[in-house]
Amino acid sequence: MPLPRFAAPLLAAVLTLTACQQVPIATGPPAPGDGSSVESQLDSLQVAKAGSMKGYTREKFPHWRSTGENCDVRDSVLKRDGTKVKLSGCNVVAGTWKSIYDGKVLDSPTKVDIDHMVPLANAWRSGAAAWTTDKRSDFANDLDDPQLVAVSAGSNRSKGDQDPSTWKPPAKASWCEYAEDWIAVKAHWKLTVTTAEKSALSDMLGACT
Repeated sequence: MPLPRFAAPLLAAVLTLTACQQVPIATGPPAPGDGSSVESQLDSLQVAKAGSMKGYTREKFPHWRSTGENCDVRDSVLKRDGTKVKLSGCNVVAGTWKSIYDGKVLDSPTKVDIDHMVPLANAWRSGAAAWTTDKRSDFANDLDDPQLVAVSAGSNRSKGDQDPSTWKPPAKASWCEYAEDWIAVKAHWKLTVTTAEKSALSDMLGACT
């Protein structure tokens, strides 16, 4: 049956509009949580051999800085990372802390070490030897990046100044966070990594999936 005269133009218009429609193209950065950003940070790190320890002392990284009222950066980390924290003034005198390195629960601030995610000696070997003392102090007291963390004394001392190619947290569940934090600190402070260190960090990111 032939179409009514008014129907033909209407059908042509509908077909034209349908043909012009396009499937939207996704734009913008990768969705959070897919690891692309961290992997890009890792890829951007400069690879170099570890530098000399000549001239290194912890005193060249002055810490802990005062935060006023007889308190310092250590108190700030204890307060940030603890639960049921009790203060005397701004000094932390009680609370509970879970060490992400080994899963131990610590029931006193005296049992807690404040670890530098990237150890001071490692930083010295990967670029900090050329910094001013003021810049090294900024690094050693960095509360803006994941550089300072409350952990058990045993795990902190086991780690020492080692990088992830020779030491990883005993608690494998923390490997993803540990690698991400290590990479973030090195990227922010433009510190180098060794080939073995970069490979170990890449392997640890596999725990993020």
